Amino acid sequence: MRQYPPDRGWEVAFAGRSNAGKSSAINAVLARRALARTSKTPGQTRLINFFDLGADRRIVDLPGYGYARAPQQERVAWGPLIDALRERHCLRGVILVVDARRGLAESDLALIEWAGPPERAVHVLLTKADKLTRSEAAETLKGARMGIGERASVQLFSASSGVGLPEAQRVLESWLGLTHKKTPEASGEATGAD
Repeated sequence: MRQYPPDRGWEVAFAGRSNAGKSSAINAVLARRALARTSKTPGQTRLINFFDLGADRRIVDLPGYGYARAPQQERVAWGPLIDALRERHCLRGVILVVDARRGLAESDLALIEWAGPPERAVHVLLTKADKLTRSEAAETLKGARMGIGERASVQLFSASSGVGLPEAQRVLESWLGLTHKKTPEASGEATGAD
């Protein structure tokens, strides 16, 4: 925790199950091709990574939950680090990345509760929406809205096709106090807390 940046400014955390497309979503929303490393092997994010966007604005990339390929001891150590993140005053919201083909799981709903609405905003990206038919996408979105209720906002999203990209960018920019035309270029520097 001592490796965390000072608790000032504004942060938005990205969280989700392993293989939900979290790194791809970060790269797409920030319009940076390789800011967060992507991999065909799920669970490669094994640190809490802070991406400095300048002006005391940061993105926080959390390790994927589910079947992350990390030793049990390492996964147990994440708990206190993630709980400490929740206590930070600068954490404005959490973007929860969920594979639209799999839908919301109990672990996703638990994360929404962990984030602490209404004190902190949660926005759900139903990723890989381009792999669904139009009717499947509509049903998935409707089901997610019913399951989440008023606890979070939700949208369809695809990093590869750009479905929902402007909406996701507007959410992030509003939470970070930015305007759409003045989105800062991320420095690409990440610090890991282990």
